[in-house]
Amino acid sequence: MPEKVKAVLVGCGGIVGAWLGSETVKKEVEIVGLVDLRKEAAESRAKEFGLADAKIGTDLDSMLDATKPQVVFDCTIPEAHCQTTLTALAHGCHVLGEKPLADTMANAKKMVAAAKKAKRIYAVIQNRRYQPEIRALKAFLDSGRIGKVTTVQSNFFIGAHFGGFRDRMKHVLILDMAIHTFDAARFITSADAKSVYCHEWNPAGSWYDHDASAVAIFEMAGGIVYTYQGSWCSEGANTTWEADWRIIGEHGTVLWDGGKEFVAQAPEAESGFIRKVKQLLVSIEVAKEKTGGHNGVIGEFIECVRSGRKPETICADNIKSLAMVLGAVDSATKGRKVAIRV
Repeated sequence: MPEKVKAVLVGCGGIVGAWLGSETVKKEVEIVGLVDLRKEAAESRAKEFGLADAKIGTDLDSMLDATKPQVVFDCTIPEAHCQTTLTALAHGCHVLGEKPLADTMANAKKMVAAAKKAKRIYAVIQNRRYQPEIRALKAFLDSGRIGKVTTVQSNFFIGAHFGGFRDRMKHVLILDMAIHTFDAARFITSADAKSVYCHEWNPAGSWYDHDASAVAIFEMAGGIVYTYQGSWCSEGANTTWEADWRIIGEHGTVLWDGGKEFVAQAPEAESGFIRKVKQLLVSIEVAKEKTGGHNGVIGEFIECVRSGRKPETICADNIKSLAMVLGAVDSATKGRKVAIRV
């Protein structure tokens, strides 16, 4: 077993359980410091996860001076990602941060440039693409059994009663949740977005202060059109958190419910008004090294820190998923189609 990687974790809020509870972190990482603006939050996490030897602090810069870790785990709010990452990189640390990469495209570009200059890895937790079912879907599409993908649709409808800050957020669905679905669309199609038209609204009966429903049409590279429909104030008939998908290829269609159910069909006959179809099998037997949600992302990141490889969610790629989110917000605000540029 190689020596454990030393890490400081910043931001000790609710998401931290998925990090500190990770099998990879337990086995391969030594948490040498916990940082939070509220010292009691860091102390509480240290007690909860048995990190008696971890230093506790409220300032990342001084913590890094004191502990000299190889890695910083950034679990802060999006507005703090830029400063946290820049500080970590300046200390020679690799960084793995919570989504989204940044709160603005200007900050995102600054962070990507800083990681390149420091010759350090900065990657983002896109845990939804590290599930076996979406890996199975991508493998099926890459096999070419329904031909070149032309059209992708995803539907996300959940009546989510969070309470707290999300109920007050502007663009809450797009900013806080759609990053997962947009990143998934990029992943399964291997295509980046070129433009978007997005319309947001807040339906009658919504418990959110601002728009919690949205429709977006993306033009993707290679002529693919991707349509997103979603709502966080839709009661009943909920989809999964991974959304409900329809992917159309030149020679067939596959449906995925975001869970374990797939339906794939292709024409069996070469003639007929509506042609008879055959069922295709989507195998869920996939390699396990890039599955496991948070644990899968963290595991790949730690392996890349040791080997020098680039993780799948490296910042230079993940910024393209962030661009879809910010492009959708820009379009909804302006009421027109906008180009997506990185």
